[in-house]
Amino acid sequence: MTTHSPVILDIAGPALDANDRRRLAHPMTGGLILFGRHWQSRAQITQLVAEIKSIRPDLLVCVDHEGGRVQRFRTDGFTHLPPMRFYGDMWMNDAMQATDAATAAGYVLASELRACGIDLSFTPVLDLDHGSSSVIGDRAFHRDARVSTLLAKSLMQGLMQAGMANCGKHFPGHGHVAADSHVAVPVDKRSRKAILADDARPYEWLSTSLSSVMPAHVIYPKVDSRPAGFSSLWLQDVLRIQLGFTGAIFSDDLSMEGARFIDGQSVTAVEAGIAALTAGCDMVLLCNQSQVDGGRAVDDLLDGLEKARVRGRWAANGHSERRRLALLPQTEPLFWDELMHHAPYIRALERLHG
Repeated sequence: MTTHSPVILDIAGPALDANDRRRLAHPMTGGLILFGRHWQSRAQITQLVAEIKSIRPDLLVCVDHEGGRVQRFRTDGFTHLPPMRFYGDMWMNDAMQATDAATAAGYVLASELRACGIDLSFTPVLDLDHGSSSVIGDRAFHRDARVSTLLAKSLMQGLMQAGMANCGKHFPGHGHVAADSHVAVPVDKRSRKAILADDARPYEWLSTSLSSVMPAHVIYPKVDSRPAGFSSLWLQDVLRIQLGFTGAIFSDDLSMEGARFIDGQSVTAVEAGIAALTAGCDMVLLCNQSQVDGGRAVDDLLDGLEKARVRGRWAANGHSERRRLALLPQTEPLFWDELMHHAPYIRALERLHG
């Protein structure tokens, strides 16, 4: 049987319980995502990640840690990172200074997370700031796809220098729609040609630099009736074939409202997971469900995907598993005390704000 562990789940609180341990050992589990509720201190989060890795060393430990309003850990020594628009604004005054500062931000972000054992942050945001999306807003670097691409590449250079992979999101672009896919099903009525000429350009220009991509829970009806994360047209025909992307593809959170309707029909997380994997996702996320009803939705997804695989409703993919494993850091991190005296880190802190 081909090994393929596609589920990225979460845990209920800042320490593992028996249900968490059981789920992390499940063959469908490939990683987990941390949130602010999992944080108490650096020592606690480091111990938590070490315990997770003791259950399965290959689990990919992820977090949404972008800077600005999306930064999960902010105390006990963690640097407060600016929102990415900060670097877009800096670009308008001094482009070269902005690229160096963005690299510094990537290095600080990744090295601090890695010092606690965390493998991957879902960054950079490649959405363009059209001024209409409140959920994106200052998370975007800039309105101009060229500026966004160069600043994102600079940030990714800093991540790489600290030994961390990257994840561009939300393909092919979430910045043009006002609705928030956490609570609605956004619709972008532009043509495929218009989207590829603007919002999707960073994915084309970064096709050899991106480690992974997360598609948007947005419907582009002139291209496909399905949200991008459930569309083989977007993920296979456009992202893989036309744009040449070879890295890993994560679904966005299957519990979001934008993932609950496919082809106009309400679907379960299991059905959404099957649809995402069949469309071309390598991994699927289910967030913030371990606290609800004893984590029943998490168990349903794990067991449901396993049963669906046996029944042939989706096929385990060895290429997907290799892409997941390739996101794990290939170098040992510096421990926190070492990091505080590490010259590249100190210089990055100095350059963080230009």
